[in-house]
Amino acid sequence: MTNFHFSILSLFSLSLSLSLSLYRVLELRKTKMGEGERFQLGTIGALTLSVVSSVSIVICNKALMSSLHFIFATTLTSWHLLVTFCSLHVAMKMRFFEHKPFEQKAVMGFGILNGISIGLLNLSLGFNSVGFYQMTKLAIIPCTVMLETLFLGKKFSKRIQFALGILLLGVGIATVTDLQLNALGSFLSLLAVITTCVAQIMTNTIQKKFKVSSTQLLYQSCPYQSGTLLIFGPFLDKLLTNQNVFAFKYTTQVTFFIVLSCLISISVNFSTFLVIGKTSPVTYQVLGHLKTCLVLAFGYVLLHDPFSWRNILGIMIAMIGMILYSYYCTLENQQKAVEAAAQASQAREAESDPLINVENGKAVATDSVGQMSPIWSKDKD
Repeated sequence: MTNFHFSILSLFSLSLSLSLSLYRVLELRKTKMGEGERFQLGTIGALTLSVVSSVSIVICNKALMSSLHFIFATTLTSWHLLVTFCSLHVAMKMRFFEHKPFEQKAVMGFGILNGISIGLLNLSLGFNSVGFYQMTKLAIIPCTVMLETLFLGKKFSKRIQFALGILLLGVGIATVTDLQLNALGSFLSLLAVITTCVAQIMTNTIQKKFKVSSTQLLYQSCPYQSGTLLIFGPFLDKLLTNQNVFAFKYTTQVTFFIVLSCLISISVNFSTFLVIGKTSPVTYQVLGHLKTCLVLAFGYVLLHDPFSWRNILGIMIAMIGMILYSYYCTLENQQKAVEAAAQASQAREAESDPLINVENGKAVATDSVGQMSPIWSKDKD
């Protein structure tokens, strides 16, 4: 590994620290700004942290696996989650956040499902071609949209669907090469897509249902996620690589990059829960494809990976889709805010003006004797 690569990784680590500092500052300024402004700035901080940390860990892991030949992805992920849990435990003891227990069955099921989805994604990559694996990742967005529509009653406008279609087309052009199919690989990919979608939807719904923060949910679910992968990780890696993770020769360079990867993973895991909690699973997947485009670009610039005009065209189309998605989401959020304000205004006017109450069939006439019937009912002509 050259000094240039070490310098690049140090730069990414510095950027990561700056992103964490930015988010911390936004949290500390809560009392100085309005609720809407806090939410927008917090969301921007979360998205920035997610992008920087994810791109950093991909480049770090690429150096670890490609150059140093440490190819045990599932076991490495279990170490990531274990380090994340230990770091959050220390943070809780230092009172950076408050532990908030809630339904244990929900936490356990969520944590185990997350661990299984990670293992299935790695199996999907191992038993399929890279091109088919990229198609598997692309399928997560439409599957999430379908599940949220069917089971949560969420509606996606046609322009949002159009923007997502352009995004998926661009990422497909940029990343998908060959599509070699096999029965086992296809079945594993299907399971990986379903479990990933359900886990990400649960991340959003659990935070809202039990009113817990992303940090509290991550802290409580990490032991189950890491435990699942610590148990099955070495077996999956042995199945995929025909090598034993415990027999690997851990040099100083390998150990350094493993530690660096684990440290960056704290921000990756934290920002994942944070983004899904503040936005939605679909937005998180859109952000994930932005990371893919950035990784391709950085890989070409920094690591001199092969690049073609097809990659450039795909990234440009994907960026158009992301811009349209962001624009349409902003428009719809503004429209919802205006409608909510109008409804609140009408409610206040209805409380203060008895004539409006009469028109809505809610007027009540009283005299010295007691309460009488409404003048008319909205169910009558």
